Amino acid sequence: MAILVTGGAGYIGSHMVHGLLAGGEQVVVLDNLTTGFEWAVAQGAKLVVGDIADQALVGKLIAEHHVEAIIHFAGSIVVPESVSDPLGYYKNNTVNSRALIECAVKGGVKHFIFSSTAAVYGNPEKVPVGEDDPILPVSPYGSSKLMTEIMLRDAAFAHGLSYGILRYFNVAGADPQGRTGQSTKGATHLIKVAVETALGRRARMDVFGTNYPTPDGTCLRDYIHVTDLTQAHADLLAYLRKGGASVTANCGYGRGFSVLEVIQTVKKVSGVDFKVEMSERRPGDPAQIIASSDRIRALSGWKPQYDDLSVIVGHALAWERKLMAKRN
Repeated sequence: MAILVTGGAGYIGSHMVHGLLAGGEQVVVLDNLTTGFEWAVAQGAKLVVGDIADQALVGKLIAEHHVEAIIHFAGSIVVPESVSDPLGYYKNNTVNSRALIECAVKGGVKHFIFSSTAAVYGNPEKVPVGEDDPILPVSPYGSSKLMTEIMLRDAAFAHGLSYGILRYFNVAGADPQGRTGQSTKGATHLIKVAVETALGRRARMDVFGTNYPTPDGTCLRDYIHVTDLTQAHADLLAYLRKGGASVTANCGYGRGFSVLEVIQTVKKVSGVDFKVEMSERRPGDPAQIIASSDRIRALSGWKPQYDDLSVIVGHALAWERKLMAKRN
């Protein structure tokens, strides 16, 4: 029995593959390598280069490898880009996910874990935000993920598929052992951008919006270490295998940091006082969003190990230095 990891050559997916292999799982990775990297896939996993929309290929993989579970990371994730290219996001995140879910149902897959997002909440009325609070996405990215959540829930109800939906908050950091990390050129993740600036890979960084209704006027986010996030997937899969009911759960630490606080932390950890410029707001950015993660902790026993912004930044810096050495 194998686990199929879509997007397993990407940032979060590659960490997931390492974690699954360490747990003794048989892993098959399906990735079109648009933003992922072949070298990021851990030895021991089978990499198949292809698209989740290719139902013949997906069906073949499920049958040949006796796929028991799918962990679905593949998709597009840049909020401003989704505003300028909504149809692309609805195709890549929603239409293609529908094809994958159909293959899971037809192939008799038992468990399906979907990588969703806190963007489904839009601008929450209160923080921390819980899973049962109003769902009002303010970007096509958030809407595209919400549509997939709805499809998965409906398909699971109709066909007996066991599922977990994990709504990520802001994922950051890198593998503590230095095996993988955020490697995409032109990435928009705040900590990634700040780290690149500190190491001279960018001349400056911009702060988008300084007049939000927050203590220092910049956006507040809940940053979660990527290794803790992938552990949440592993714990959730164990819960589902034991017969746990399908669930939708947040993945965050329950504490927010502003953009300026993150920048200051990167400056402190790196020892570099890099250039920062204030810019206008970007469309689709909520003012603040912080997780209530009581549900995932209670159901699966998930216990984060890296809940420290300085540690997250330190791992991101170490990975960026490794990438620079690789490129030189």
